[in-house]
Amino acid sequence: MVSPFLAKATVGSAISFSSSVSASLPWRFSHPSSAAFPRRRRISTVEAKIREIFMPALSSTMTEGKIVSWVKSEGDVLSKGGSVWVVESDKADMDVETFYDGILAAIVVPEGETAPVGAPIGLLAETEDEVAEAKAKAAANSSSSSAASASGSPSPPPPTSTAAPAISQPSPLLPTAKPASDGPRKVVATPYAKKLAKQHKVDIGSVVGTGPFGRITAADVEAKAGIAPSKSTISAASAPASSTAAAPPPPKASSGGSGSLPPPLPGSTIVPFTTMQAAVSKNMVESLSVPTFRVCYPVTTDALDALYEKVKPKGVTMTALLAKATAMALTQHPVVNASCKDSKSFTYNSNINIAVAVAINGGLITPVLQDADKMDLYLLSQKWKELVEKARSKQLQPHEYNSGTFTLSNLGMFGVDRFDAILPPGQGAIMAVGASKPVVVADVDGFFSVKSKMLVNVTADHRIVYGADLASFLQTFAKIIQNPDSLTL
Repeated sequence: MVSPFLAKATVGSAISFSSSVSASLPWRFSHPSSAAFPRRRRISTVEAKIREIFMPALSSTMTEGKIVSWVKSEGDVLSKGGSVWVVESDKADMDVETFYDGILAAIVVPEGETAPVGAPIGLLAETEDEVAEAKAKAAANSSSSSAASASGSPSPPPPTSTAAPAISQPSPLLPTAKPASDGPRKVVATPYAKKLAKQHKVDIGSVVGTGPFGRITAADVEAKAGIAPSKSTISAASAPASSTAAAPPPPKASSGGSGSLPPPLPGSTIVPFTTMQAAVSKNMVESLSVPTFRVCYPVTTDALDALYEKVKPKGVTMTALLAKATAMALTQHPVVNASCKDSKSFTYNSNINIAVAVAINGGLITPVLQDADKMDLYLLSQKWKELVEKARSKQLQPHEYNSGTFTLSNLGMFGVDRFDAILPPGQGAIMAVGASKPVVVADVDGFFSVKSKMLVNVTADHRIVYGADLASFLQTFAKIIQNPDSLTL
């Protein structure tokens, strides 16, 4: 149960954070020795409150929440500590309880809709007399917000009775010269035009240029001097014109701004992200900014498989065995359990919390086995089963999925030999575990035998973990797996 619920209060006719004092009691200040006023103490009577129910932040990454369902309906009486509604955060569905007694007067955000963190989603009244007032406030706020959104949108221009005159487009081959300004202007002319102007004693400043951007050409000077243009001038002027005419028109810009994206195929369906999928997408994009590297290591699993067959009837899962072995290896290599968040420093985490990736309907979540190195194998297995059940019913609390210091992802149960895992933001490493399969190996004497081996592939943050660190950690992990008796201690 999560309780970041009701904190804002409204009083009288205005929603505010504080209570209002009765207007019939004016504030008067006097000296204690004054005899003009009786010595009776005035008692300020506080009016009853209408409180806002707002969207809580259920995790550090949550920016908005979706109302899955309202447990209570309008007009229901609420008791302190009772569940009021269920909200879908970026990782789980959580019941939210109230801190106050009262009546659920109005529901502002209905089921299925989304509201940003801190936004009001309902109103709580203390007495039945205030229910009507709270509903009126909710309706007024709703109408004012819709009016504000309507006024914020641009209105179309009013229709005119007369048609607008057509604007003729200038020819691209003959650009219009800019009119001369009253003050001095910079003369832009070709070198040959300046030479002709000097020969024919033409004021170059009085010539109107017809070249690109108003540039004065030789033909402009000859026209100003009243002489016939030379053949060289005609050919020079016709060359750019022909090249300009031959140039293809520039492509039109796409109005949607995404012209590089191909249009969807006919019959395809666009599905928006769920809240969880959007959170996963954000984390995956964020992880791309971290410099990572990968190290793969083969591990012999015959002894681990034999131990698993012994402890499986007692409820121990292979995931619990791998998590316990990983935690024991991390105790000897704390740098692999460290994290870097600002590229300026890194943190040695005091706890070894193993997050394990779990696929659920519509997304992915990583329940955390906290202090996995300190828990015995059987208690760890029991805890893991509880976390999986809560994850699949979307009932995990924030500290049960966002406190991991090292992540484990196991696709071996699907027969996957090897895969790469993406490093979660805020962690130093993640280990991808493949399937254990029989392989033929040769010993130092040249004798062949069949042993079961699995490939583990670790992705690490290269800002804090180096190749030698990771190789040493994997060696320790392999020794624990090949001699797993310490896992049951």
